[in-house]
Amino acid sequence: YLCLEDSVLRIQNRLFEIAEDAPDSVHFCTECAPIGQGLEKQIENFSMEHPGTVLVIIDTLQMVRPIHDTTYANDYRDLSVLKRLADRLGLAILLIHHLRKEKAEDVFHRISGTTAISGAVDSSFTLVEERRGSGRAKLTCIGRDIEYRELELERNADNVWELLSDSRTQLERLEERIVFLLSGFLKSQGEFIGTPTELSQRIDPDGQEGITPKKVSRMILQSVEALRKGGVSVVIRRSNGKRIIQLRRADSDDMEGAGEIVPTDPVS
Repeated sequence: YLCLEDSVLRIQNRLFEIAEDAPDSVHFCTECAPIGQGLEKQIENFSMEHPGTVLVIIDTLQMVRPIHDTTYANDYRDLSVLKRLADRLGLAILLIHHLRKEKAEDVFHRISGTTAISGAVDSSFTLVEERRGSGRAKLTCIGRDIEYRELELERNADNVWELLSDSRTQLERLEERIVFLLSGFLKSQGEFIGTPTELSQRIDPDGQEGITPKKVSRMILQSVEALRKGGVSVVIRRSNGKRIIQLRRADSDDMEGAGEIVPTDPVS
């Protein structure tokens, strides 16, 4: 943990607020060289001396950046150096960085610097407090290999964040709902072939479920595995420029390999 804005005493005090002692596998450092001027070699040497290293935290990113103008090219170059290092050493490098104070509709637009900051890394996480001193915050996650996710958190008396709500749980409930609706619909139909508009009108004619044509395709795409387990095979394709959804209620013997989405380019 490269805690470059802390003193040894401050690190010790923070530790005592969370635990009686840190495990032997945790190491702290309050000084390091900048990117391109020795930082990479320092991390590499530490990784060789401690083969079990899986995580390096740099707090803060600005403290290890060389002095230069903030441009897209500079931001991307600095972050790419650390990205390549992490890939080569087989570990994660977590960069602590600041948000801008001004609000934004997309919280990731508040990341200080150019868009290269988030573009060069695998994942970005923002932690925004509900209000100063409230002890409640939202952790928002986005990345190349992870689904978008929002976690509502609250810090307890032991300074540990506790989970209040998780958008993934909401997605799981959504999966359960779409499986229930489509399974019930196909009990009498057996099979459906049509557009998202036609399907939404069939399963939610009164609009009480809020399943619009745009939403039904996304819900199905997100729930392929859940639908397969529920006995519904899915194919989504394009025909004459239109998206076609094909659903079939299958017996358990017919479900081997079913439920695969087969997207295709527009064909005549």
